[in-house]
Amino acid sequence: MKIIISNNSYTPIFEQIKNTFINQIISGELTENELLPSIRSLAQDLRISVMTVKKAYDVLEKEGYILTRQGKGSFVAPINLELAKEQKQKEIEDYISKIVDISKNYSIDKQEILKIFEFMYRSEE
Repeated sequence: MKIIISNNSYTPIFEQIKNTFINQIISGELTENELLPSIRSLAQDLRISVMTVKKAYDVLEKEGYILTRQGKGSFVAPINLELAKEQKQKEIEDYISKIVDISKNYSIDKQEILKIFEFMYRSEE
């Protein structure tokens, strides 16, 4: 399992960990019932606070991506792909809302934003 965190990112470290796990679960890299690293060992590997990893695990459990069994560890939960897709769409909507706000504040018209989107979407393929 590979987790890369960036101290220079605007995204909090716990959220970077959470997003990495979600992406690995959705992509199938992590499979149902797979044992995840313990909170302590992951914190040591990443050289970050145990509380930061615990927060990521707590959010993952709350959102239904992992299950924690007392004394046994944390495991990948059975995947509800529709729920995962819906959560990612909500995240995209939040970003689009920010883009719309910025473009309106600086009088950048919708067509220019769509051109930028098309260019960036194609360059990622």
